[in-house]
Amino acid sequence: MDPTELNGALLVAAGVLLAAVAAVRLAVRAGLPSLLVYLALGLLLGEAGLGLDFEDADLTQVLGTLALAVILAEGGFTTDWRTIRPVAPLAGVLATVGVGVSVAVTTGAVLLVLDVDLRTAILLGAVAASTDAAAVFAVLRSMPIRGRLRAVVEAESGFNDPPVIILVTVVTSDAWSEASVAGMLGEIGWQLVLGVTCGFLVARAGCWALERTALPASGLYPIATMAIAFLAFAVSGVAGGSALMAIYVAGLTLGNARLPHRTTTGSFVEGLAWLAQIGLFVLLGLLASPSRLLDALPYALVVGGVLTLVARPVSVAVCTTPFGVPWRDQAFISWAGLRGAVPIVLATIPMSVGLPSAHRVFDVVFLLVVVFTLVQGPTLPWVARRLGASAEDNPRGMTIESAPLDEIGAILLQFTVPPESRLAGVEVAELRLPPSATVAMVLRGGTIFTPAPTTQLRRGDHVLVAGARDDREPIERRLREISSAGRLAGWYAGLAGERG
Repeated sequence: MDPTELNGALLVAAGVLLAAVAAVRLAVRAGLPSLLVYLALGLLLGEAGLGLDFEDADLTQVLGTLALAVILAEGGFTTDWRTIRPVAPLAGVLATVGVGVSVAVTTGAVLLVLDVDLRTAILLGAVAASTDAAAVFAVLRSMPIRGRLRAVVEAESGFNDPPVIILVTVVTSDAWSEASVAGMLGEIGWQLVLGVTCGFLVARAGCWALERTALPASGLYPIATMAIAFLAFAVSGVAGGSALMAIYVAGLTLGNARLPHRTTTGSFVEGLAWLAQIGLFVLLGLLASPSRLLDALPYALVVGGVLTLVARPVSVAVCTTPFGVPWRDQAFISWAGLRGAVPIVLATIPMSVGLPSAHRVFDVVFLLVVVFTLVQGPTLPWVARRLGASAEDNPRGMTIESAPLDEIGAILLQFTVPPESRLAGVEVAELRLPPSATVAMVLRGGTIFTPAPTTQLRRGDHVLVAGARDDREPIERRLREISSAGRLAGWYAGLAGERG
């Protein structure tokens, strides 16, 4: 490629990226998931728009998988384990048994209604069965949903990709004629267990290294964190496990560890996830052929209608009833199972192996995602209110960021006093931090100063605390206690301990 072609390609790429970023605001104002805007951009750039001819399903599958890996890593990184832990068993059942029920019901309905063979029917049911992490994270995190419900749907969307990928891979491979239900279930279980194990072990080793290493620039920590997540992805793939499950678990482990410069890392990972979403959906829009979509519309309405109105509710009821989930919550979980990039990326697998029905499957799934995202996305807030799934906005907790100082065995902790925090009005001496810790600096209104023991903290203050590395946990615990309970936090417990 000569410099002129390279500059032209960069010009188009930068223009598309800026247009996609600007479109996010328009999509939010219109109450539409941003994925629809990105798909539309891809269609406009494609053969029916600017005339860019793109038909490389193999490249789309590879890049799509990598983009999904970034999205899942960000989803895990920004998920609080304390919220997801109580619902992990339920989410796991939804992601395995629930997917199986959805595939079975959808396959049966497709065979009854549409003129397709068994293999195509299973493919349509399997490809469309998986809820999409990108769509779920983007929509639910912008809504005030009760924590348990949001955690269930988010965890399910993170867990259910690997089983569906394994099923689609088997159905599209030469092993289709010899595959057995027991064999597929065993393979799914093995890959999931191996993926979880690799993701956790690699991430824990990475956390141990990052917590004890002072890198020369804070910007290196986000890069190292994502490198660890993708190391888990690669190790699991090489070992024969689920790479996507591994990177989600790695992100979850890294995001809930006490990493240095965690806030900076979180912003970096979020930006990468947005870039992955934009690139992925634009690429999928490019791959679609508008001239074929109209013929696929009746199939998409049938498959999507069965999946959304029959298969999904039945699978949710089967999986959640034993856990005692009320019917209203079941209805919300069912309606919140959004489709997005994952089904469309999965639909490229039959195209890459050259199945006769591959293009029909892709067109049906593409339209299914567009039509039912248009139906479910904008109506989800109304459904949440009607079913009692909404919650009052919860104030954000105090975020404490750290940076290690290897040579002197110390650590720097930085935090901002939140608007709702009870740290406001507390004097520095009243913090009663461990003896090794000291409040070294306060930034207030653009002015930096060293506080005196009688200096009162104020809302919006940026505070820097220095202390021994081994005292990091008690320092953070003490600051969080005062932030939530005020200057007397732990006072009576301390008196009781002295009396005892």
